[in-house]
Parts: sequence; C-alpha cells; structure tokens
Amino acid sequence: MPVPPAQTASIETARLLLRPVRSADLDAVTRLWTDPEVRRHLGGPVIESVIRIRRRRIVGAPGFHAVTRAGDGVLLGLVSAEPEARNGETEVSYQFLPEHWGSGYAREAVAAVVARVLEDVPSVVAVTQEANTRSRRLLEAVGLDHADSFVEYEARQVLYRGHRT
Repeated sequence: MPVPPAQTASIETARLLLRPVRSADLDAVTRLWTDPEVRRHLGGPVIESVIRIRRRRIVGAPGFHAVTRAGDGVLLGLVSAEPEARNGETEVSYQFLPEHWGSGYAREAVAAVVARVLEDVPSVVAVTQEANTRSRRLLEAVGLDHADSFVEYEARQVLYRGHRT
C-alpha cells in the first residue's frame, strides 16, 4: 500500500517548515525524548535503550515531521501522523522543546498536519492526558472536538477527533 502524501511531503506554513527528520536533527529530537518537562504528560523520559532504537528508526521515517522555523532552520519539535494507529484512524501527536512553547508554533504545525491528513482520510484523532490543559486547548484551537475520555497508562486521557469538511 502506498504511503499517503501527508506522511512523506514537506509542509510549509507562514513561519514553519515541516520536513522529514534528518540525521542532523537527532540531538534535538533526543532532547524531546529525555526532557522531563516535555515528557511530563507522556510517561516520563524515554530510557536509553529505547532512545538508541528510536534514533535508528526516525530519520526519514514516514509520518514524522521535524518542525523547523522558516529562515533559520532551528528545530522546534516533532509532529507525527500515524495511519490507522487508533481503531483504524490516523493519530496525530506532537512534542516541542520548552524554549519554544507559548509562541504558537505547536498550534501552527499541528493545524497544518491535521489539514494535510484530512486531505487523505475522513477523520483524525489525537490523545492527551486530561491534566494537560495546554495540549487540550491546542487541540480545540485546531478544530478537534472532545470525543471520549478514558484511563490509559494509569492516567485519565482525552481523545479528540476532527473530520474532513
């Protein structure tokens, strides 16, 4: 089965370039996986053995977008879109380095990925911990609606869903 364009193509927004992950991005991406604040609602920092595996697999991987600032190319975070990840629906997830929080970069990047994914599939989902109010506001701001609440990984989770219009 061919990989949908949302999984492979770069995406440009007013301030950002979302592109495949490169080897040169690995130090910043590893920070995303190990920073306690970034990982606060994501199960905590990733252990070293898992990081080694992830570093080998993420470069050029379909669905993983390195979010960079247009102009200077600074890596701000990652947004991924995984087809059929949750009950057959594409799941969007994201994480950004703390020094780039509060500038609207995550909202801009996630909105762009959601829009691109919805060109290819009828719906998209995203999950966050109920306690992660910033993430919940972001998902609502990009047009996703609260669809379900449940317990997973020993924490209350909230599922958001968006549909093609």
